[in-house]
Amino acid sequence: MESDDDVDMHAADANEELDDMKKRLKEMEDEAAALREMQAKVEKEMGSVQDPATASASQANREEIDSRSVFVGNVDYSCTPEEVQQHFQSCGTVNRVTIRTDKFGQPKGYAYVEFLEVEAVQEALSLNESELHGRQLKVTAKRTNIPGMKQFRSRQANPYAGGFRGRSPYAPPFIYSPYGYGKVPRFRMAMRYSPYY
Repeated sequence: MESDDDVDMHAADANEELDDMKKRLKEMEDEAAALREMQAKVEKEMGSVQDPATASASQANREEIDSRSVFVGNVDYSCTPEEVQQHFQSCGTVNRVTIRTDKFGQPKGYAYVEFLEVEAVQEALSLNESELHGRQLKVTAKRTNIPGMKQFRSRQANPYAGGFRGRSPYAPPFIYSPYGYGKVPRFRMAMRYSPYY
């Protein structure tokens, strides 16, 4: 039988362990609450918590901006936004010029020009095939992207993408090649004996 001192020691150890566990649990709960708070703040900043009314309003706003904008293709890589703005200045007041770039900051060769008035778009379309930096510009009305509406292409075999490499994908069943499908007999020149062939 255990003495009273041993029982007191075990009880004291158990109480200490229990207190440590409670302290750790409290720390973990505080950390989880702080993480939830940070997550909510980030979501609010990113605008991912949007009600449908706000989303439709932003879509309508985007459509209104796009109705005042034109797409300019075949823009010279050395062109600056100021030069594009000067080129389209005769059409109306230019609000913004955006020259798209890749992830390395190199221009992609096209730009968007946003005007203050919708009427300026028709004037800008008349500048289609005009020259800037010796290149013929392609000017069209900017279209609005609708989120979630991807334009799917049909899954047809592209003859230029490889795949069959010059062979026809279907061989008639009545032609059987003695060398195997798609194989052509190779005639080698007579050479000295080699154990590797």
